[in-house]
Amino acid sequence: MNFQPIGDRILAKVPEVATATQSGIFLPETATKERPTQAVIVAISESTKDMNIGDTVVYAKFAGTELAIDGIEYLVLDSKKDILGVFAK
Repeated sequence: MNFQPIGDRILAKVPEVATATQSGIFLPETATKERPTQAVIVAISESTKDMNIGDTVVYAKFAGTELAIDGIEYLVLDSKKDILGVFAK
C-alpha cells in the first residue's frame, strides 16, 4: 500500500460487516445496514502522536472519508475531530 496520511489524519481498516450468523443464517441488508464505529489503524501521519499502528479506535458515526485501496475498504479519519477514543492494550 502506498498511502501516507498527511496533516492530523489516520488510515483505518473497518472490519467486515457479517452477512450471516455463525450458524449459517443469512442476515438481510436492513439488519447489517448499521455502519461500524470501530476500526484498526493501518497508517498514521507524522504529526499524529497519541496513536500507533495496530490500535483499535472508536470514531464518530458518520466520520471520515471512505477509500478503497487494492479492493480493501479503508477510512481516512481526522485524529483530532473524528476519533473519540482508543482502546487500551
